[in-house]
Amino acid sequence: MAVTSGKGGVGKSNAALNLAIALSSLGQRVVIIDADLGMANVEVLLGITPRYTLYDFLYHKKDLNEILTPGPGNIRIISGGVGLLELANLDNRAIKRLRDSMYHFDSGVDVVLVDTGAGINKNVLAFVGAAQEVIIVVTPEPTSITDAYGLIKVLASYNVHNEVNVLVNRAAKRQEAGDTFYKLKITAQHYLPNVDIKYLGSIPEDKNVIRAVKDQRPFVLYQPATPASRAVRAVAEQLAGGVQKERGGFFDFFSRLTRLFN
Repeated sequence: MAVTSGKGGVGKSNAALNLAIALSSLGQRVVIIDADLGMANVEVLLGITPRYTLYDFLYHKKDLNEILTPGPGNIRIISGGVGLLELANLDNRAIKRLRDSMYHFDSGVDVVLVDTGAGINKNVLAFVGAAQEVIIVVTPEPTSITDAYGLIKVLASYNVHNEVNVLVNRAAKRQEAGDTFYKLKITAQHYLPNVDIKYLGSIPEDKNVIRAVKDQRPFVLYQPATPASRAVRAVAEQLAGGVQKERGGFFDFFSRLTRLFN
């Protein structure tokens, strides 16, 4: 699942991280790939520095298990570092090694959440295009709604996804979250009739989220009873219900990703 957004500053990485932990608490084996190139937001949110990144796997012959960093709540993290940019220049031998390693790794993973960058640059589109599902994080701000629509429009124009999930973040009330989704869906239905916009849920504005970020702790663990934490767990339960569907796993994801980069 690619977690993305039309613009930055909407809480995308924080939502992805806490969703990963909530999914793990439901018994899912979760890996989160920090693919926000050059930003490493997941690492900052946790206050960690991974020893190795995907770059070390590709060019320094590190084993795949060596680039997995243990995270809170039994999740595991893969830092893209600068390595993901190099996917555009991989030779056939490196591509084969990457795919073979991912193929053997699939048996130990149920869910892969890919925290992409924001916007519609080619790197973001490659990650979103390679994922089997996409979650677009949007806030009630008009600029966020407009940019989210722009992202959906680009995905539609490239025939990447004909179905997207929308997660509304930082909504003051449930009605505001519903109104935000409605504005986006109505516009998309009018201009992009072939794209199905689905409402995944919302995460309310919550002061405890800010406190957790300052302390570099996931808010679902920092304050598990807070409104934002309860909302994230509800979204995770909805996502977990669809995990049993047939999926391609790491192998298919990286196969598609290398093709798209090339």
